[in-house]
Amino acid sequence: MTFDKAHNEFIRYHLDNRTGERRGRLERGHRHGESLFLRNVWWPLRGCFEDFHPEYEVLDWRGRSYFADFAWLPGFVKLLFEIKGYATHVQDMDRKKYCNELNRETFLHAMGYHVVSFAYDDIEQRPELCITLLRMVLSRYQPNQTPVSRALLAEKEIIRLAIRLAQPIRPKDVVHHFEIDQKTAVLMLKKLCIKGWLLPLVRVNGERIVRYELARGVLDYFD
Repeated sequence: MTFDKAHNEFIRYHLDNRTGERRGRLERGHRHGESLFLRNVWWPLRGCFEDFHPEYEVLDWRGRSYFADFAWLPGFVKLLFEIKGYATHVQDMDRKKYCNELNRETFLHAMGYHVVSFAYDDIEQRPELCITLLRMVLSRYQPNQTPVSRALLAEKEIIRLAIRLAQPIRPKDVVHHFEIDQKTAVLMLKKLCIKGWLLPLVRVNGERIVRYELARGVLDYFD
């Protein structure tokens, strides 16, 4: 099925199953930016709209209705997606609106939702980056379609750990994270060096490698 046909059926289904303001919001709110996100990012990555909801209504901390651009709700997962243009979300936003947006996102997090925002400019000009980042997000909540070895899962977790540390990773970081011995930790880091995802940092005297830094393009490892 082509994107255009799937997209039309997707929107028509939700329109047919909504009434009142929920229907009106979908008719008014699903515009170019939202459609472009589906065309350039979601569809190339997922190829379907299963468990996906446009203009999804939730309540904010004041009990007022708020419509997220999209929601992905496969079972226990609750992800909200926002497409943010620079003009409407930066240039035209006053202090009160800015505070309300931050308070809303914090409240939604407390309610079990995770808000993921994408810039319109990236969706339009760098969709491949959005796809890579979205793939990383979804991989935290849904297993791959094909079986993945425990070794590969461990390697990806090391990459995530290195990103979270925001500094060169050490064998002892891996030891503490996985509760494994030093020798195994070093072996895992060396394998990632061979694959090109980590770069060894040698001490000034050149004696021993004690730290490893992320290589460029490391996000591609999550493809």
